[in-house]
Amino acid sequence: MLKEILIDLLTQAAAQAQQSGKLPSVTLPPVTIERPQNPEHGDYASSLPLKLARSAGTNPLDIAREMVSLIPATAEIENITAAPPGFINFTLKDNWLAQQVESILNAGETFGNIDLGHGSRVQVEFVSINPTGPLHVGHGRGAILGSTLSNTLTAGGYQVEKEYYFNDAGSQMEAFRRSLFARYQQYLGKDAEMPSEGYLGNYMVDLAKELINEVGDRFLTIPEVEAMSALGRLGFERILSQMREDLKLLRVDFDAWFSEQSLYENGQFEKVMSLLREGGYLAEKENATWFVSTALGEDKDNVVVRGDGLPTYFAADIAYHYNKFIERKFDRVIDIWGADHQGHVSRLKAVIGALGIDPDRLELIIHQMVTLRRGSELMRVSKRSGDIITLREVIDEVGTDACRYFFLSRSADSQMDFDLELAKKEAPDNPVYYVQYAHARIASILRVAGERGITHADGDVSLLTSEPELTLIRKLLLLPEMVEVVVQTLEPHHLTYYAQTLATTFHSFYKLCRVISDDQTLTKSRLKLVGATKIVLARTLHLMGMTAPDRM
Repeated sequence: MLKEILIDLLTQAAAQAQQSGKLPSVTLPPVTIERPQNPEHGDYASSLPLKLARSAGTNPLDIAREMVSLIPATAEIENITAAPPGFINFTLKDNWLAQQVESILNAGETFGNIDLGHGSRVQVEFVSINPTGPLHVGHGRGAILGSTLSNTLTAGGYQVEKEYYFNDAGSQMEAFRRSLFARYQQYLGKDAEMPSEGYLGNYMVDLAKELINEVGDRFLTIPEVEAMSALGRLGFERILSQMREDLKLLRVDFDAWFSEQSLYENGQFEKVMSLLREGGYLAEKENATWFVSTALGEDKDNVVVRGDGLPTYFAADIAYHYNKFIERKFDRVIDIWGADHQGHVSRLKAVIGALGIDPDRLELIIHQMVTLRRGSELMRVSKRSGDIITLREVIDEVGTDACRYFFLSRSADSQMDFDLELAKKEAPDNPVYYVQYAHARIASILRVAGERGITHADGDVSLLTSEPELTLIRKLLLLPEMVEVVVQTLEPHHLTYYAQTLATTFHSFYKLCRVISDDQTLTKSRLKLVGATKIVLARTLHLMGMTAPDRM
C-alpha cells in the first residue's frame, strides 16, 4: 500500500537527520500516516515531528522542515510540505492517480486485498445461541458482524475459520426438554405443568404440534425420562435446522458447528479441570468447585462445578477455549457475544492466562441491543405470533441486503434502531438503495456502451485530469485502507460508511462528467474509470455480504 511507502520514506528521512546531527539520536516513535480531514492539507499527513519534538527537545515545525528536505522525489508524490504545528503533508501526482485506474482493473476482484495476516489462523466464533428457540433480531446483528468481519479478515491475509458453538448439554437444554414435553402432553389432552424455568414462547406450542404431526402420541407410551430425552432430541434438531436455514437466508455460513457435549465426551473438560487443579487455581468451598479468579486480579471467584456435580457454562467455556488454542492451534480467537455477556469477558481472559495462553490472543466483541421501529412506532412483539420478533420475519419483510447493511451500520458497542419502513424504501434516503443504485447505474452505463459497440480496452487513463475524476479515483484507492482499518480495529461498520461515501462520489462524478459523449477518446477513458468504480463498489458490497445488482 502507498501508506507503507510513505512510512518508509519518513523513517529513512528521520534516520538521515539523526546521522547528520540535525536531529538527536532518540528512539523513533511508531510512524503513522493519516488522511487529513481537510483536502487542502494533502492526501496524507504524518504527525511524526510532533511525536519527536518532546524527546528531541526541538521545535516540531523545524523537525518537519528538516525531514521534508530529506525526502526524495518519487513517482507517486507531487508535493511534500511542512505545516504548523509540526505536520508533514503529502499530495499525490495527478498522473499517478490516473494510472491507478489501470491497477484496479488489472487486480479485478482481488483489489483491496492486503497481507496483514500473513496466513495466520484466526477463528471467529459468533451467534452461538442455545438451540432452544428461533433466532431473533439481536442474533442477526451478531451474525452479520461475524460474517462481515470474517470476509474482511480473509481479504486482510488471514486464514479464517467461522464457527457456531451450540449448547446441547446443561441446565438450559434440560429446561428445553421439559418445556417441550409439557407442551406435547398438553396438546394431546394430558394435564402437564410447564416448568418454572421453562420456555414459554408460542414457538414451543408450534414445535410440539409439528412433532405430533410427525411422531403422533408414541412418547406417551414409554417411560417419561426416556420420552423427554427422545422428544427433546427431535426438538433440538428441528430448532437447529431452522437456525441454519435462517442464517443461510442471511448469507451467513459456518465452517464448523461445535457441540458443547463433545467437550465432555472427548475428555477435554476433565483435562482442563486437571490442569487448573495442578496449577492451584481451583478451590473446594461452599459445596462447589471454584476457579480462584481473585488470585489473578479478578473481583470475585467463579464456580466451575456446582454442588450437584454439574459444570457451569463458564467451565464449558474454559474447556472450549482450551480446545481452540491448544488442540486446534488457532493463532487468534475472536468471540462475538451479545450484551448480556459483558461480565464474562475479564474472567475468561483470566482463565486463559491461567492455562498458559497469552490472553491477548483472545479478542471479544460485545454487540449491543437492536430496537425495531416502523418510522416512529416502536415494535416490541411480533404482529404475526404475538411473541418475539424473529429474525426470519425481518428478513422476509425487508430482504437480506437491507438486513445486512442496517445491522452493520453502527459500531457493535452502540445500541441501534432498525427502521423497517426506511429499509424498504426505494429512495436515496435509504442507504441500501442509494449504494446499490450506484452499482446499477454503473452497470447501465457499461451496458449502453456495449450496445453501441464502444470498446474501451485501449482507453487512455492519462486523460482523467478533471477534479471530479481525480476525486473519484482517490475514493477508489481507499478500499485497501478500509480493509486495514477493519482488520486492525475489528470494526466492520466502517465498510458501510465507505460504501455510502463512494456511492456519493460516483453520483457526483456522473452528474458533472458525461461518460458517453461524442468525444470517443475521452469516452473510453471515462469508461475505464467507471469500470474500476464498479469493481471497487462491488467488492465493498461483497465484503459486507450484499449483492451488487446490475439492474434496479
